[in-house]
Amino acid sequence: MSSRMIMRGMIGFYILLFFGYLFGPLVVMSITAFNTPSYPAAYPFEAFTLDWFVKLWNHRNMMDGLKNSIIIGIGVVAISVPVGLAASIIMSQIYHRARSLYYLITISPLLTPGVIIGISTVIFWRDVLSVTDVTRSMFYNGMVLTVLGQASFISAYCLLIFMARLTRFDRAQEEAALDLGASYPQVFWHILLPFLKPAVVSAIVIAFLTSFENYNTTTFAILADKTLVTVLAGEVRQGTTPALSALAVIIIAISVVGAVLYEVVKRREQMQAERAQRQAILAERGEVAAVA
Repeated sequence: MSSRMIMRGMIGFYILLFFGYLFGPLVVMSITAFNTPSYPAAYPFEAFTLDWFVKLWNHRNMMDGLKNSIIIGIGVVAISVPVGLAASIIMSQIYHRARSLYYLITISPLLTPGVIIGISTVIFWRDVLSVTDVTRSMFYNGMVLTVLGQASFISAYCLLIFMARLTRFDRAQEEAALDLGASYPQVFWHILLPFLKPAVVSAIVIAFLTSFENYNTTTFAILADKTLVTVLAGEVRQGTTPALSALAVIIIAISVVGAVLYEVVKRREQMQAERAQRQAILAERGEVAAVA
């Protein structure tokens, strides 16, 4: 037995241990969703059943919380992505010496505990929205406050995503477009925004998922309403059931299917781009040969 074989064995054991630690709980939890006992149990496996998915569907509080979480996530995306995009563009345009201070201010919500954000959101917007009875009745509710509270720090995540993409942007493209007579809105829509398209998609996904699973800020800002996370927290305090495992299986399945579809679409786009590039090279060679 050589030292190389020992090293390979140790690396293989580490990889096996790592993936077991990472995916083991998910596998066990998935098994409990299809087992018949009324408590989560993977062993012994008594019988296969789908009753827990039916009970999950009929769980009114869970479904209402899911609906609210989706609505809040969409609202957070609608606010956080444009704010993060605008903040990143300002970051790339302002005076160099002011960038450090500006960066500190825009990133500071990420350093603030979610509990503080939730409480301060309720207190601040209670005074702002209480100017008239109309604004208070229309906007001072848990859904709106949760969107505002979550967007205050999720927009900073979007900012970091856009900044990472903008570091590879060639400013000469903007200058060339302006020299050719394009306006600033045209430069934004036809040059900058297409370049930022991957970052926009990433920011939308990150913002929605961060909003969907947020608990600390949501607990204080949601008031009398509820989201899926707050409902789950209440259910866990009373004792878990395989219906929660069924919910986890659905979320895992959606995540896996989404990742696979994204990879398929991405590879198809890469193949089309490579095919177009090869055709352009062949066409250029044909033109050169015709001229010669």
